[in-house]
Amino acid sequence: MNSPEVLVSLTLLVLVSLSTLVCCKRPDSVNVGAILSYDTVIGKAAKIAMEMAVDDINKDPSILNGTEFKLIMEDSNCSVFLGSMKAFQVIDREVVAVLGPQSSAVAHMISQIATALQVPLLSFSATDPTLSSLQFPYFLRTTQSDLYQMVAMADLIETYRWKEVIAIHVDDDYGRNCITVLGDELQKRKAKIHYKLPLPPQYDLNDITDVLNRSKPLGPRVYVIHLNPDPLFRIFNIAEKLHMMTNDYVWLTTDWFCTTLGTLSPKNKVPLKMLQGVVGLRQYTPEKTREKSFQSRWIEMQDNGLISSELNFYGLYAYDTVYTVAHSINKFLDDGNNITFAVSDKLQNVKESEIQLGKLRTFVSGDNLRKILLETNFTGLTGKVEFNSDRNLEPCSYEIINIVQMDIRAVGYWSNTTGISISPPEFLKPVNTSFSSWDQKLGNVTWPGGRKERPRGWVIGDDERPLKIGVPKRASFVEFVTELENHTVQGYCVDVFREVLKLVPYGLPFNFVPYGDGLVNPHYDDIVRLVQSEEFDAAVGDIAIVTNRTMIVDFTQPYISTGLVIVAPIRNSDSSAWVFLKPFTWEMWAVTAASFVMIGIVIWILEHRVNDDFRGPPKRQIITMFLFSMSTLFKTNQEDTVSPLGKMVMVVWLFLLMVITSSYTASLTSILTVQQLPSSITGIESLIASNLPIGYQVGSFAYNYMTDSLSISPSRLIRLNTPEDYERALRKGPKNGGVAAIVDELPYVELFLSNQTDFRIVGQSFTKSGWGFVFQKDSPLAIDLSTAILKLAEDGGLQKLHNKWFCKKGCAGSRLHDAEPNQLNFSSFVGLYIVFGSVTILAFTIFLLRTTRQYIRLKKKERDPSSPLSAKTSFYKKLNDFFDFIDEKEEAIKRRFRGDHPAPQTTSSSEG
Repeated sequence: MNSPEVLVSLTLLVLVSLSTLVCCKRPDSVNVGAILSYDTVIGKAAKIAMEMAVDDINKDPSILNGTEFKLIMEDSNCSVFLGSMKAFQVIDREVVAVLGPQSSAVAHMISQIATALQVPLLSFSATDPTLSSLQFPYFLRTTQSDLYQMVAMADLIETYRWKEVIAIHVDDDYGRNCITVLGDELQKRKAKIHYKLPLPPQYDLNDITDVLNRSKPLGPRVYVIHLNPDPLFRIFNIAEKLHMMTNDYVWLTTDWFCTTLGTLSPKNKVPLKMLQGVVGLRQYTPEKTREKSFQSRWIEMQDNGLISSELNFYGLYAYDTVYTVAHSINKFLDDGNNITFAVSDKLQNVKESEIQLGKLRTFVSGDNLRKILLETNFTGLTGKVEFNSDRNLEPCSYEIINIVQMDIRAVGYWSNTTGISISPPEFLKPVNTSFSSWDQKLGNVTWPGGRKERPRGWVIGDDERPLKIGVPKRASFVEFVTELENHTVQGYCVDVFREVLKLVPYGLPFNFVPYGDGLVNPHYDDIVRLVQSEEFDAAVGDIAIVTNRTMIVDFTQPYISTGLVIVAPIRNSDSSAWVFLKPFTWEMWAVTAASFVMIGIVIWILEHRVNDDFRGPPKRQIITMFLFSMSTLFKTNQEDTVSPLGKMVMVVWLFLLMVITSSYTASLTSILTVQQLPSSITGIESLIASNLPIGYQVGSFAYNYMTDSLSISPSRLIRLNTPEDYERALRKGPKNGGVAAIVDELPYVELFLSNQTDFRIVGQSFTKSGWGFVFQKDSPLAIDLSTAILKLAEDGGLQKLHNKWFCKKGCAGSRLHDAEPNQLNFSSFVGLYIVFGSVTILAFTIFLLRTTRQYIRLKKKERDPSSPLSAKTSFYKKLNDFFDFIDEKEEAIKRRFRGDHPAPQTTSSSEG
């Protein structure tokens, strides 16, 4: 081998060896940046905690193996602009990572810079959930994301069954994005943020006063407060002055509140007095020995005058963040990575200026360090430090606290693995399936004003702002609801609403607002849409609960059942096999049958003593009674009446029988022979197939149902407005410009038919529905009024109101279903039956008195004068003797009076 070749080989070997030595050599120091807001609750504690962490790391050679950890801090002063400038200044000093920023708004800006220059950004206090998006791959969150906090808040709201809340938030990325997440979580639980009231990032007392005053007229009374830590608790100070810390209100806060509480010294509990009843979320980690030791060390530094601020959770997270970076840098160096920087291709063409952006350099191995950071797994002051797939700490837990009598009490816990519970999460088993907060429990909570029971959480209407309740101004069927000329609103539906309100356990001021011109019935879909658009707070009237309406509003429990039915002219019923029964109602048939039984018994009693045809064995006498009563109907009776009383009763009975039979014959003849209005409609199927015109009520949902669901051509449908229009159209018929049938809801039809005899309901109801009161979507009033409607129905109140309005002349429904056209009712013959009954009772009374007098006279005559007077006969024996006396023939009694025969010693013979 030639010497030049050997020389080149040796030179390359030396260069490779030197390169390896350079790569493996650990740097004397490593720079890490930090961007804080020094003069804030979080910044004060975080700055001290981070300095303590750096000091602890540099004193422990086992962490970085002799490499000095240098922390370069800059103050962003809570400004996005200044924070961005400070980020450039820090990165320009060749830092391998940036801690912070403290604010989510600043973090959004700096994350863009960190991504471009491949510098990992670890924030211990920026909780905006959107920072975990794929847009910011170099952003790692070393605190708990507000995504979990908003889920915890939504579970808390669901636990107390509140459906609407007011959110007051700071109007920046931190506030807006978190409240958006809360709204999404509440929507999953069928609740919502009804109003979002933003505050400027640098808000003052006037801003707070304006926001709270704007919220007072609103319905919800559950407030979710999501602000930055405020040592003065200004929002609650103003709320107390506005009398909003009373038992009508609920105040729920995110963890900014508990962070602020951490700034209060143990001796200063005065602010807690105005915070009575506030419920808040506080980040929770199980207490560890290291955490207790660190807290003791902090207190010792306070006692020595070295620090003046109080320790809070973000201070603990800041301490752990420094350790997270230190451990990852150590592994990064152990893996043979170099801390080198290179000029970015994207910045090569940037002209130099005072900021000198062109000199910013990219951290060459920044992606390697980021991957090592994501693999972090150690136990710090706050517990286990480990990142999930979204670069957030996992797991996540919150403590639910309540301010009671100037004391901070824990009433429960929330974890993303166990939900809400009374016990700390570490003592519970993780829930593998989805859990519902309805099944979760909390400890006893004291609410504002010292209230112990759950607040209702809303008020709807007060004397200054009563509810605007829309009512249809009907032109027909005004018995249900309409406005009178004196501008008062009345009707069956209105009375039901007023009675229901009496059962609601709170006052509800309201004003009725008529809708319509009173000339034509309004369209009820329009009224429902006005409730949806919040022009009306509710609507009361004969409003049917149908599917398309329930999609945009909420209905109460139905207070009356209804459905679509068909009204048509009466058909000839001569083809019925039982047509002979139709002249009488069932009630009339029953009374007539009872009359035949009665006449047979009465005539037997009156004729038994004087007429041999009514005597004989018991079986023969029963047959005689039956045959006699029936024979009077056909005038074929073989037995003649003998007694004067029997003849008197028979005269009245035969007259009654003549009238009944004549009426029956006439009614049957009418049913069989009289030509009635013809109709081929037997039900909805035949109506659809007939292609005949159909009438419907203006404003009813029947039009949409027939066109959309039944596919009936709109050209067949005829608008009708009043009951008079109904009658006129039905009588004309389809050939004369009228209609073959009318489709309408059952209550209207029953009211129409109550005064008509030529029309009737054909077939069965082909929809099932009901009328309810209308409220805006998710209105809590719908639930309370539904409960009250059920109570009113159970107490019979609904039926009483129905009878009041629709049963003044007898209930239409009973008349419709109990009687057929041309049927004869008992009421038509009640006078005759009174005469017949009176004569029958008179004859029986005369017979009984006469027989009793005769029995007494005979007993006196036959009594033996020599028998002792003290002998007494039992009542049963006397009664038995009396019946034996009645059973004897009249002729035998007369012979006994003459003394021809002794008194009988036994009961009547087989002949008597």
